[in-house]
Amino acid sequence: MSNPENSAVAPRKLSVEKIGGTSMSAYEAVRDNIVLYPPSPYHRVLVVSAYAGVTNLLLEHKKSGQPGVYGLFARGDDSHEWQTALETLRAELLKINSELFSDSEQLKQANAFIDGRITDTRAVLLHLHEICRHGHFELREHLLTVRELLASIGEAHSAYNLSELLKNHGVQTAFIDLTGWDRKEILPLDEHIAQAFAEVDFATTLPIATGYAHCAENLISTFDRGYSEMTFSRIAVILQASEAVIHKEFHLSSADPRLVGEGNAVPIGKTNYDIADQLANLGMEAIHPRAGKGLRQAQIALRIMNTFEPEHHGTLITADYKSAEPKVEIIAGMDSLIAVEIFDQEMMNQQADYEAQILQVTKRNKCDVVSKDFNANTITLYIKGSLNKVSRATAQLEEIFPSAQITTSKLCMVSAMGSNMRVKGLLAQAIQSLADQGINIEAMHQNTRQVEMQIFVEADQYATAVKALHQKLIEVHNHGNAIAKH
Repeated sequence: MSNPENSAVAPRKLSVEKIGGTSMSAYEAVRDNIVLYPPSPYHRVLVVSAYAGVTNLLLEHKKSGQPGVYGLFARGDDSHEWQTALETLRAELLKINSELFSDSEQLKQANAFIDGRITDTRAVLLHLHEICRHGHFELREHLLTVRELLASIGEAHSAYNLSELLKNHGVQTAFIDLTGWDRKEILPLDEHIAQAFAEVDFATTLPIATGYAHCAENLISTFDRGYSEMTFSRIAVILQASEAVIHKEFHLSSADPRLVGEGNAVPIGKTNYDIADQLANLGMEAIHPRAGKGLRQAQIALRIMNTFEPEHHGTLITADYKSAEPKVEIIAGMDSLIAVEIFDQEMMNQQADYEAQILQVTKRNKCDVVSKDFNANTITLYIKGSLNKVSRATAQLEEIFPSAQITTSKLCMVSAMGSNMRVKGLLAQAIQSLADQGINIEAMHQNTRQVEMQIFVEADQYATAVKALHQKLIEVHNHGNAIAKH
């Protein structure tokens, strides 16, 4: 990405704020708790996600994997299922419009905007499908472009709508369409952003930008559905924001309230980008690590806010925060992992060679290795992924290491995190809290940085383990309405 030093420069006192999909689906909360909550709606940039569930219809369901328009089109057969799915999407987006716009003329214009994009997309996909029926063209070579094209529709829809709706409340807005819909030139992301905001007067205008940005880097190829966080991060860096904010439907808390109880989970007041990276490793992203890296390098603080509690100061994430008092701040984890244990007496003094070959296999099979450990003759991988992928990887490892004994087991991992966990007796407290619940520890890790402790237990004991650790290491300290208030 290009150097932001020569890009468009905005006033230093500028907040760049991302609004998640679930929050976007609650328009009145966005309007009252985000846009109109401060004395002035200006000196800010809003970067918006698609409405909740829309990207599932466009691409595929994030959890179940059920194919959306993209998934059906990518099959490459002559089925018309993708066209039916596109019409289902059209109906859903028009339904959302009808629920948001009370003014008939605004509704007509909003419908025309999104209807035009869907109609054009249908024509493009039909043309591409026809071309790829000929032997000289391979559909798979164009699928990334198709995925980008479809993904852009969701953010364009929500950004356009929010821009128009806020005008009804006296807010001067500007719809910043980064999707590249009508552009013939593909620019690097930083240059694209600088051009898009070059003429904006932040003192009198509230820009509302699409979370998807079409650029030479092909964000979706690297970040897939996390592209909006990268767009948000680069906007903050290029415009030299004083603060970056992410509005979610929940607080970044000491644990999942569904596991430990609403009254026991405590919002995190302060933490650092190191802890944000640890959370991302567990699939609980406060922000994508690559997006966080840009903010950290530019010395821009990130604030995580609860859309539905605007009076709460939220979580402030900085590069250098470290709790003055050692403590555990977060209990998190992964409720389903597969442990792959490779034992081979010939491994002695050759662990590095074994590890290199093992990681080649897991990478080739797209197995997400969350953690690993080893001793003189054993390497154990803790993998998040399907049993089918792990089975394929295991079969290949057996071929590479014929003398090895390879076993698999289902586990879960609970993690205690904190910006400063140099607490005397912490390990003993954690072990005792689990022992009191009859939980046996299968493995555990803690390195010298003292910011995370990982404990692996049987898969069906995840919820019990989280509650036990949270009660023993966090709840007993009565933190009030936030850990590390500010």
